[in-house]
Amino acid sequence: MQAVDCEFLRAAGVQLKVLRLDLVHPDLGGNKWFKLAPNIEAIIAAGKPRVLSFGGAWSNHLRALAAAGRHYGFSTLGFVRGELPRPLNPVLQFAADCGMELRPLSRSDYRRKQDPDFLAALYRELGEHQLLPEGGSNALAVQGCREIADFIEFGSGQQRIIALAAGTGATLAGLLQGAVDLSLNAHILGFSVLKAPGYMARQVQSLAGPLAAREAERWQILEDYHFGGYARRKPELDRFISDFSRESGIGLEPVYTGKLFYGLWQEIRQGSIAPGSEIVAIHTGGCH
Repeated sequence: MQAVDCEFLRAAGVQLKVLRLDLVHPDLGGNKWFKLAPNIEAIIAAGKPRVLSFGGAWSNHLRALAAAGRHYGFSTLGFVRGELPRPLNPVLQFAADCGMELRPLSRSDYRRKQDPDFLAALYRELGEHQLLPEGGSNALAVQGCREIADFIEFGSGQQRIIALAAGTGATLAGLLQGAVDLSLNAHILGFSVLKAPGYMARQVQSLAGPLAAREAERWQILEDYHFGGYARRKPELDRFISDFSRESGIGLEPVYTGKLFYGLWQEIRQGSIAPGSEIVAIHTGGCH
């Protein structure tokens, strides 16, 4: 973990450490490693069938899945929401360079990505394959993300907070399970990167099961820092990312981690995070 020391935090009386999951692996870093690791084991055990999944044009999941396919020797197909940008952006270009076949999927069809009839049609068209849901967020991914809690350490903060960006809810669901298992006395804040009121909380409830309701006081979703929706950004966010990276030496990106730390700064400024608090923010990776 890396401590962040700056005038803003000192004045607020808040301690901040960053769990640098982005440094776990050059291509499979961030939370994606924890989500993919148990799925990769299942893929290998199944004889390495072709793996297909879904994601937006800036999907860290598709990027990591493509890298895993190259590294472990299975083929990958990524359905990208909307049009494929030309030229490809750095995320999709990396995926293509790893051998992933990229196919655009209309937004109307993309909304059907969990519809049984739609998936059955894909099976008929593509033949044998293994499906990973958007973001790699399935039961195995949640199980893998439980391990993130093992790396979290707190000092003497009066109020302990774990903060992370949330795109599908799987990382938060797994982290919640791990925190309960380890009896971590901390409140989990998920900063939604989507403009979808209530969606992220429902995702966590679905993925964590009865535990989410039983431990409802342990976690919370904040929905005010999406900047217009997934992968949307504004100059204010870009300025914050630049300033934060210069002061801390920690690179952020505007899809996930930039929104997380921007939201934390606002919550501290507003007094929602009180003096004496100790925060562990999870850097979930992404292209800077």
